[in-house]
Amino acid sequence: MKKPFFTAALWGIFFLFLVQMMGTLVESIYILDLMNTSLDEKALGLLFFFAPVLLYSYRDKRPNLIAWILYGIFFLARGLTPYLNTLGRMLASGGGTGAGLSLLPFLLTSRRSGEPEPPSGLLVSSGLALGVGLSVFLRTVNFGLDYSLFPSGGWVGWSLGVLQGVLLTRQDWGGPHRPRRGARPVTLAVTGIFLCLGLAWFAFSAPSVITRWTEGDYRVIVILISVLSLSVASISLFRPGWFERISPTWLLVWNLAFTGSLIWTLLSHRVPFPAAPSSPAVVVDSPSLIQHLPMYMLTLLFPVMFLDLGVFAKRIQNAKPTPRDLVPGTLLGSLILVLAVFMHIFTNVWGYVAPVSSWFRNKFWLPYLIMALLAALLVGRKGFKSTDEGGRIRSDFSWTGGAALGLLFLGTLLSVVLTTRIHPFEPRDQAIVAMTFNIQGANSHLGERSAEEQLALIREVGPDVLALQESDTARVSLNNHDVVRYYAGKLGYDSYYGPTTTSGTFGTAILSRFPLENTRTIFTFSDQDEVGTAAAEITVDGVRFVIFNVHPDGSDTAMEVFAETLLDRSSGYPNVIALGDFNLRDDEEAYQRISSRYTNAWISVYPTGVSPDGVDMSGENRIDHIFFSTNLAARDPVYLLPPDSATDHPVHWSTIVWEP
Repeated sequence: MKKPFFTAALWGIFFLFLVQMMGTLVESIYILDLMNTSLDEKALGLLFFFAPVLLYSYRDKRPNLIAWILYGIFFLARGLTPYLNTLGRMLASGGGTGAGLSLLPFLLTSRRSGEPEPPSGLLVSSGLALGVGLSVFLRTVNFGLDYSLFPSGGWVGWSLGVLQGVLLTRQDWGGPHRPRRGARPVTLAVTGIFLCLGLAWFAFSAPSVITRWTEGDYRVIVILISVLSLSVASISLFRPGWFERISPTWLLVWNLAFTGSLIWTLLSHRVPFPAAPSSPAVVVDSPSLIQHLPMYMLTLLFPVMFLDLGVFAKRIQNAKPTPRDLVPGTLLGSLILVLAVFMHIFTNVWGYVAPVSSWFRNKFWLPYLIMALLAALLVGRKGFKSTDEGGRIRSDFSWTGGAALGLLFLGTLLSVVLTTRIHPFEPRDQAIVAMTFNIQGANSHLGERSAEEQLALIREVGPDVLALQESDTARVSLNNHDVVRYYAGKLGYDSYYGPTTTSGTFGTAILSRFPLENTRTIFTFSDQDEVGTAAAEITVDGVRFVIFNVHPDGSDTAMEVFAETLLDRSSGYPNVIALGDFNLRDDEEAYQRISSRYTNAWISVYPTGVSPDGVDMSGENRIDHIFFSTNLAARDPVYLLPPDSATDHPVHWSTIVWEP
């Protein structure tokens, strides 16, 4: 294996771990704050992003010792994270984030032992491309969840961490430095690296993110991101002259085209929410080819962020700074990432963190615009041509390196095929089992991960129709884990994610043993959370059903508007099943409007609200409901209460029967 591949592998593991640690830190804080739907002192965990401020006390002495201490913290934090509870993950990933961000200045100013100069900037960019390729594989192989961040895959983190340590033994941390001139010449270049890293973290390291923005074909998106990332890594290693021939002007044009396609993609799926209670509902059907056009442009243009990172890395290396010189840019970059995280989260919880968050309603595109446009401006009209002094990468071909990249792509390709198969199911005899499950982002009532426990419960019940609420996890606040894909893939069900992540709802996904048709989302007036009701149709043994998965919230007015819209949109269908977290109790006006037309499964069997075995779901105790048309009937309805439900809500299911 040739030396350039060693360096790319070192950077690839570093960037993969850093994205994983930052993502887990934000996820853990969000989960812990989800318990009270407000920001509290746990948000101070984001201060780990600013740990590099401690490097101001570093006086350029013994860089080898400091770098190895930081690596040790980084290694242990990454290795232990999958096995800890949520609070433990927050602390471990926080320590890992702080150590990784502090290690970055040492890596950028180091060189391989025996080399006169730091590595080419293209080698650093090939590392980010390799890191993205690794992340795509780890998420694809585990049905949308990063395999290495869960106990069953924890060995991956330890193994890669050991490999990273071996590669670090070949680094010389005391490289030649020019006389100190302050941090000004490199601050913006370091910030640029953080912008590229942020774009990789927020979107491209997890293909489910773009899929859930757009309802695009997951398989195509995975393949494009994987093959283009690994192609950039290959070209940077084995044919670097190809990228170095790109003129500064064309690099800038490429950046602007990428930024435009990114924002066009997001705005194409922006929902014009009803502005007032009297406003008509907004129905979002499956996207058209025109809406998908910017998405495909985006997935073809995104590799420019790797080249940008190479340019920024080379600018830093040409300045020959000390690690301490990079601290201002590291802190500025960390600040931008933290602000982008808050912007992203505020678009989703705009009704809870007043007065700041309300301004971010329906501005999902804003943090992406800031990161992409700033990166383009910082690259400016200075590309590789102005940063090519010294440290040029050798273009020796490595069969081992090429084979490793090829196998990584083939593994991703095989994984995406195997994890997206829908299994055939035989219908029951004039019956279907409908189940509603508020999964709280796949977390238990104590705020601990519970995806495996929830999946086991779903398998035990074996519903024909499964309605998930609070399932909108393919976003940065929940580490881009796609639990809808995880459940659907593991079960072999067809699925509709419901409202896209760009809309800022908490998710109303529909999973089914039978093909879902005419999928759409119905948005009604909201004054706290976006109210997006997912709808789909299925045919079971020749009988057609329309399914509505609901999760309304807000004022009495908003709830009444939702109820009226549900009745209006379901009118004319002979077989309706409306289920979900209604946030409504028996004595509320909106509930009574719905129950005046449809039958409540639990009450139709247990009129007192209490089952013979003592499960009391009367009055205040019941907000998760299954309603159905009066020509249907319920049999054996069940509520399973926390903690057995592995979430903070009861899980509710019932058999729905009809006459032949």
